[in-house]
Amino acid sequence: MEAKLFEAAVENQLRCQLCRHNCLIKDGQRGICNVRENREGRLYSLVGDRVVARHVDPIEKKPLFHVFPDSLAYSIGTVGCNFRCRFCQNADISQMPVDNKGRIAGSRIDTEAIVKDALKTGCKTIAYTYNEPTVFFELAWETARLAHQQGLKNVFVTNGYMSETALEMISPFLDAANVDLKAFSDEFYKNQCGARLAPVKETLGRMKTLDIWVEVTTLLIPGLNDDSAELRALADFIAKALGSETPWHVSRFHPCYRLTDRPPTPLETLRRAREIGIQAGLKYVYTGNVPGERSEWTYCHGCGEPLILRRGFAVSENRLRGSRCPECGAFIHGVGMGG
Repeated sequence: MEAKLFEAAVENQLRCQLCRHNCLIKDGQRGICNVRENREGRLYSLVGDRVVARHVDPIEKKPLFHVFPDSLAYSIGTVGCNFRCRFCQNADISQMPVDNKGRIAGSRIDTEAIVKDALKTGCKTIAYTYNEPTVFFELAWETARLAHQQGLKNVFVTNGYMSETALEMISPFLDAANVDLKAFSDEFYKNQCGARLAPVKETLGRMKTLDIWVEVTTLLIPGLNDDSAELRALADFIAKALGSETPWHVSRFHPCYRLTDRPPTPLETLRRAREIGIQAGLKYVYTGNVPGERSEWTYCHGCGEPLILRRGFAVSENRLRGSRCPECGAFIHGVGMGG
């Protein structure tokens, strides 16, 4: 499938304009994502019509706790990624082309079939997830456009490295996003992800301007991004640049892929990060990957009443009345919080 968002450069080279890497791609070569290829001066997406993962998930699994709580999300993903995270939890698909000599796996599917299946399975949203949705932009854009026509909402689970042009294109159909703010250190981004911090911050701010509901996730890795001062700076950025209503998910790391020399995140670290977020003025701070913690619950920011009770990805009780606390009437922010 011919790709969107590129321009011709010199000597049959192309400049990809999809993400902030802005790859210059020679004829016969691929970009950093390994799924966009220059073929005689035209750029092609190798994943524009195929998916490698397709499931019906709880929306809480994304995690999106403030988007139609206790609903289902029709979730799709392809191979490929524009990051090289050493701690990637889905490396078997996101890094497949890099780790397997350019291999592209997946089943061909058209966008109409995705939307039809999402409606058939009772989903309220389509989630573009598992790998970085930016790299399958053509599939995501067309699916999201059709989904909106059928009354479905669309959500990205993303690293936030898309270009401003790509974000502007998808924004009329993108209702929410969970953005990984992996650390608040450019050194971490360069050494652990092969990227930079500033573009992610810019994307987050632009999403808010475009009225896309944003939730932020930070995977806390012992000794790499869990310093209290760094977490305070990160929480302050969320509160001041994105708004105190922006949910922050601090998640537990487990050794995986190429980062196996670190232990799982201590619970004390997660609790400390949550307290830092609350002290920064954030109304909704959650811990992740630790089922059973009451910090998975949504509490009223006005009176402290527990409102949405969760264990892992399951909601056991939702006490909201519309989008408001039944005790004090405070408005609880999000998309479809009243059902």
